[in-house]
Amino acid sequence: MTEPVIDVRHLTRRFGTLTAVSDVSFQVQKGAIFGLLGPNGSGKSTIIRMLCGVLEPSEGTASVLGYDVSHQAEAIKRRIGYMSQKFSLYSDLSVRENIEFYGRIYGLSASRLAERSQAVQELTGIHDRLDQLAGTLSGGWKQRLALACALIHEPDVLFLDEPTAGIDPVARRDLWDLLFELSGRGVTLFVTTHYMDEAERCSDVGYIYLSKLIVCGKPAELKRRPEVTPAGMRRFELEIAAPTEVLTKLRHVEGVADATLFGQTIHVLASDELSETKMLEELQIEPENAHLRPIEPTLEDVFVTLTRAAESKRDPDVEATAPSSPVKSTGDPNDEPVITTAESGTPAPPSSNKPPAESGGSTRGFTAMLLKEFSHVRRQPATIIFMLVVPVLQTIIFGYAIQQEIENIPTVVFDLDGRQASRQLIDSFRNTRTFAITDRVSDDESFRRALVSGRAKVGVRIPPDYSDRLLRGEQVSVQVLIDGSDSQVANTALQASQLLGVSLSFGIARPFAESLPAVPSRDPKGHVAMPIEVRARLLYNPDLQSSHFFVPGLVGIILQLVTLFLTSFAIVRERELGTLEQLFVTPVGRAGLLLGKLVPYAVIGILEMLIVLTVMVYLFGIPIHGSLALLMALSSLFIVCALALGLLVSTLAKTQLEAMQFAFLLMLPTVLLSGFMFPRSEMPFPIYLASFAIPATYFLEILRGIILRGADFFDLIPQVVGLSVCCVVVLALSLARFRKQLA
Repeated sequence: MTEPVIDVRHLTRRFGTLTAVSDVSFQVQKGAIFGLLGPNGSGKSTIIRMLCGVLEPSEGTASVLGYDVSHQAEAIKRRIGYMSQKFSLYSDLSVRENIEFYGRIYGLSASRLAERSQAVQELTGIHDRLDQLAGTLSGGWKQRLALACALIHEPDVLFLDEPTAGIDPVARRDLWDLLFELSGRGVTLFVTTHYMDEAERCSDVGYIYLSKLIVCGKPAELKRRPEVTPAGMRRFELEIAAPTEVLTKLRHVEGVADATLFGQTIHVLASDELSETKMLEELQIEPENAHLRPIEPTLEDVFVTLTRAAESKRDPDVEATAPSSPVKSTGDPNDEPVITTAESGTPAPPSSNKPPAESGGSTRGFTAMLLKEFSHVRRQPATIIFMLVVPVLQTIIFGYAIQQEIENIPTVVFDLDGRQASRQLIDSFRNTRTFAITDRVSDDESFRRALVSGRAKVGVRIPPDYSDRLLRGEQVSVQVLIDGSDSQVANTALQASQLLGVSLSFGIARPFAESLPAVPSRDPKGHVAMPIEVRARLLYNPDLQSSHFFVPGLVGIILQLVTLFLTSFAIVRERELGTLEQLFVTPVGRAGLLLGKLVPYAVIGILEMLIVLTVMVYLFGIPIHGSLALLMALSSLFIVCALALGLLVSTLAKTQLEAMQFAFLLMLPTVLLSGFMFPRSEMPFPIYLASFAIPATYFLEILRGIILRGADFFDLIPQVVGLSVCCVVVLALSLARFRKQLA
């Protein structure tokens, strides 16, 4: 025998404490149509996902086309086709666009793609609907399109997860005709279903129940198994006028082991000792009103018998309550499994005693709805976090971290005097608590750099003759340069510096006023003047317009908002629709998948940046004093970081609602703690340190530095380094969490 195309040995998959697939083993030969049957939730889709390499097995081994599913998944994906249980192509793309997209995913050249596209169109008969949107197709045509996309690269193995679920009988038969044709061409088919008529069409079948593979083999061999029709038993078909009325009675006739409705007849498994005449007498049916004929067991009989045997081995006490037909067909291939009563296996009859009408009026059902909503909330951790954590964060940020009082404004001092009087002046600035002396410089260039780079918001220049002029009773001017890009800080610094000048002058003038009638100082023209004149000058935003502070920062906030939400929503939406799982089964590389998803949003982010900058310049009249090229280059770095944040959100969120909640959680500290609205220097030290972990913190400084202060790259090195570190960390974390697997 040739080596099997699919070889599964002791395959197991667990999800936490739930075992979805338990110790499954089987083999599939080349060109076979292998049908894996079982009720919903039995583990069929999980097995397919493991064989396609998108779900890691917990135990056991499996190979497809000789490749191990755990270590060579990407090699498998290049040679298989996959149709998921749910339609998972792009509804907003046309039939042609979907086919071409998957052809390109598999790396087909333009000429080969045209050739294969024509071939699958002819095979599936979909060539008349090429320009129709996939979302507007009927169920049968959607399955034909999915099959065309799965066959575009000529796979050796085709996995179909319940391909005929939800389509009409004609479309179902047409689809199976296509599958037979593919099998004749040597394609190996692996089909999951819960329809018995489809099982009869498979060359080999396996039946899985409660995560265990109960039986596997060819349909004819399974029907001949001794446990299906035990020795001393026979099967026959009873045709009567009203089969449902006598079914329950028939099951209680001595010698009848099983009786099941099959269309308008009853299939009976009975002892050889039970004669037909005796059975009809027990049922009180005249022989001329009934027709009996011997029959062979069906696959349904096989699976029902083996399921009951498996149930009795698992727990003998539940044999009587085991489902009489876990996968049941009533003759119509569209029928879903029928829920039966535990005792008789017949459909539960409607009760003849109607319950009394309940009172309650418009409030009827309130308790049921209330409990249901609490159940929804309890099972959505993201919603609970959103409801409980966000209010706490808002309270902490607004009540503790955000301070309206401006203190400790970073101040650089250029002291050209250096004597006791100038040192006392510096101490006076420090003692106000409004100014924090963060740097002392000794040359003009360092003084300018400190202000342009944003390291200092205030610069104090003390002239070299400061002490001499005070001793001579002359007025001396102290220059205070204030960064006006932050109007709130600038106003505070301006008022504090002027008040300090008045206070120091009053201190010097008081001794003179108390003694001789002499003035403490005169200006250069000889007029009476304050001993110390603090000449404050506002830089970068002399009119203290709030728009000059907020609009450049708003550029960064909008940029992150757009890229974060668009990226996270786009990926999570694909996961919800199932298209992401379909992509995971293809050989598209992780880098190709991510770049293909993220680059369009990067382009959108850059366009958004240019639009907002244009509005800023021409509507608000805020010119860009620095290099536009540098601004765009560093903005691109921030866009990459924002896209990585969106990717990270998409790895955490399972639904678009969760994505919105996580994105909001990221935007809240970005807006409030990055320095966009409130000075970071006024925040408590732990929160001030935490703000360094926010990428927008660095980008806002870059924006205000280049736009308002004309800063160059060297002025912004600390911010560039900080933003780069954030970008690398977020990107690495996002890529580590994003895998081409479902779990």
